[in-house]
Amino acid sequence: MNKGFIISAVIMMFLCAKAYAAAIDSVIYEAGVNRGTVLISVKDISTGKTVYALNKNCPIPPASTLKLLTFSAATDTLGKDYEFTTSLYSNKNNELILKLGADPYLTSSNINSLITAAKDKKIISPKAFYIDDYITDKNEWGEGWQWDDDLNPLMPKFSAYNLDKNLLSVIIAPTRTGAPAQIHTTKFYPVSFLNLVTSGAQNNISFSRRNHISPDAVAVEGTVSSQVTRNIPVNNPQRYFILRLEEAIRHDKLDYYGEFQPKKADGSLSLIKEIKHPLLPDDILKNSSNLAAETVFKLAGGKFSNETGSQENAYKMLEAYAQKIGLNLNGAKIADGSGVSKNNLVTADFMTNFLVLRAGQEDFEEFKKMLPTAGEGTLANRMLYFRDNIRAKTGTLSNISAIAGYITAKSGKTYAFDIMINDPETDGNDKKALEEHILRAIQAKY
Repeated sequence: MNKGFIISAVIMMFLCAKAYAAAIDSVIYEAGVNRGTVLISVKDISTGKTVYALNKNCPIPPASTLKLLTFSAATDTLGKDYEFTTSLYSNKNNELILKLGADPYLTSSNINSLITAAKDKKIISPKAFYIDDYITDKNEWGEGWQWDDDLNPLMPKFSAYNLDKNLLSVIIAPTRTGAPAQIHTTKFYPVSFLNLVTSGAQNNISFSRRNHISPDAVAVEGTVSSQVTRNIPVNNPQRYFILRLEEAIRHDKLDYYGEFQPKKADGSLSLIKEIKHPLLPDDILKNSSNLAAETVFKLAGGKFSNETGSQENAYKMLEAYAQKIGLNLNGAKIADGSGVSKNNLVTADFMTNFLVLRAGQEDFEEFKKMLPTAGEGTLANRMLYFRDNIRAKTGTLSNISAIAGYITAKSGKTYAFDIMINDPETDGNDKKALEEHILRAIQAKY
């Protein structure tokens, strides 16, 4: 081949790359966002080559895009067919043992069915009732989670005692104009409401914890014009669980009024009934459930270490998974399984390194289809321009908006991308609009 032709081709490729990069640079400039707050990495998944980068080695919290990594590691350990299992046993001493599975989908009606099954087996007066809660540790929140978010229904506490998504439904109903509203819960839980809500012309309700009074004292403020229901996290999931268990026992008239002591389910036991729920990828990757993500991460750590699930064991599991696929964790700080913690620190380059390596796994196509495309999950009202050409996980923290995944360009090539914007001066919706415009430039030019 003519040497001059080769040189010309290389020059042409260089000029094209510069022109393509200029298209993205122009989008950022026109948005009026500080370039120093925008982190971008785009790689060709077939070669791993970086085709565009901006501030790619600056570490910031990735928000919920971290679930791409932690979910992949956890399911590699647990298996794709993993089921959360809650089991009720009896022994020869006429004692009941409830073995918890930290099931994020367990409901009060499931607890009722377990107790009814015991009654059907003629277990009316158990001598003792034990609970095996050793599947996870006692830490109910992630490292670095923010105290002022403890009433955020998207961030409930999580533990072996997961039940009803660890949320309490609160009903606020108006009375007469200017008078205090009525407030009550749909299920009994010892929470005290400081009622500062008046019956008015619109619904405008806010909750705040009053810890100086009590951990279970909650102020409700604002106005209400029609009955509304709000969910708040329960402050003590174990207490909530025990209350529901006691209600089920009273309902089925079991003669038991004792305590529920912790005890591992070992020895000679007879299974009475078990409740199983499958691990739901959509709940974590499409709907971004923090409760499910944190639970799965800890459970995978427990299985990997053959111990109680904990953050420490989960990180050991993650390290083993990273080594397995060839991902370098140096410089990355992983503090939880959901991305909620601001102690998480990764770079855009780290995220696309992972996405390229993930694309090389046998189950890549299956994994990619688990991610939302335009019109699904957290992309329900976003990225409609791309249709099926994008599969991506979003993330949001205060001042931070992120999106990471895979995009197929008009050239037919598929790219791994990560975009993180950490700009306190830009509105959240404007950050998301900028993400879409950047991805449009990638799809059109690369």
